[in-house]
Amino acid sequence: MDAQDATMVADLDQLNRRIGDTVLADLSAELAITAGLHDRAGSFPFENFALLRKHGVIGLQAARDLAGDPLDLAQARRIVAAIARGEPSTALVLVMTWLISLQIARSPHWPKALRAHVLRDIAVNGALANALRVEPALGTPIRGGLPDTTARRVPGGWLLSGHKLYSTGIPALAWLAVWGRTDDAQPLAGYFLVPGNARGIRIVETWDQLGMRASGSHDAIFEDVFIPEEYAVDIRPPEAWEADRTPEQLAWMTVLLGAIYDAVARNARDWLVQFALTRQPSNLGAALSTLPRYQEAIGEIDALLYTNTALLDRSAAAEIGEISPVQCNFVKLTVTNNAIRVAEKALSLVGNPGLSRGNSLERHYRDALCGRVHSPQDDTVLIGAGKFAFGSFNQAVSS
Repeated sequence: MDAQDATMVADLDQLNRRIGDTVLADLSAELAITAGLHDRAGSFPFENFALLRKHGVIGLQAARDLAGDPLDLAQARRIVAAIARGEPSTALVLVMTWLISLQIARSPHWPKALRAHVLRDIAVNGALANALRVEPALGTPIRGGLPDTTARRVPGGWLLSGHKLYSTGIPALAWLAVWGRTDDAQPLAGYFLVPGNARGIRIVETWDQLGMRASGSHDAIFEDVFIPEEYAVDIRPPEAWEADRTPEQLAWMTVLLGAIYDAVARNARDWLVQFALTRQPSNLGAALSTLPRYQEAIGEIDALLYTNTALLDRSAAAEIGEISPVQCNFVKLTVTNNAIRVAEKALSLVGNPGLSRGNSLERHYRDALCGRVHSPQDDTVLIGAGKFAFGSFNQAVSS
């Protein structure tokens, strides 16, 4: 451990004390102030990440990994949930950085010096990072196929060319782990590390989606971007990528993405409670909260959110590998669909006021819908579970 890493170790306890419940509550409140403005404009919240850097949030996981004291998943979930309660797109960009940090820290394939360099940049400078995988023709790699993004060998390195979609955080990313293939007759596939300020990267501002509008998930075009030889950080035969996520990575992705959309649903729930407590129609002469219809609806919503809490708590506390990939996928499917049901239930109760852009409920609903698009999608989860069930049954019968 060098002097810089030793300093991180010395600062860890102080850093953890600073990111307590009070700080998280203050962060949520401050992020919420401009959440609606960024949603309307579809603008990237640079100031939010300056705030997270100020509190040491962005680099927390990378610092802990460098110090040999990894961040606890339950603590990570608590932080992400608080940030998502304020502004969920900000939380999504943070989660993408933490997930790629975890991959870098644990991968045996990354060159040691390069791994330490990127992790230190994230830890010390609060650099943002993400893996760019989705393409126009390929879609998401989880469904199979080779990418069109191609790395061509040149003296001293590679020239990378391609087109990536949904590059979350791209306006502010310092490091891009780009999914591509080599130009060999029998191509290798995997990740090529690209600095965010490399020449030849062009951002096309295509992100104009229904929800998570502040995530800056624009297209990224790579036009003969030069990277050094060692920046082909993890390239393998395509068939070696069939299971490219470790149980730890899958657990972190499941819990942290689930925490975001659960937080969105809780915002919708709280809006509805406040509305029902304060709205007093003249023909009723009392608040809507006195009606059994509203009481039953809030009860149903809280039951859905309790299910989310139980699943996320269990997943965050489990030992690595204790929850199977099929079960992780069930958690993702259930939590995100419960979040959508919560927001839909709230909208069905309040009618036009809930659809007004002057209120935040319609934004929470739009953001919740985005939970479905993260891999694995619902059909992949259920088909995979069905195949596993039939395979397990056949194996049991045969034995």
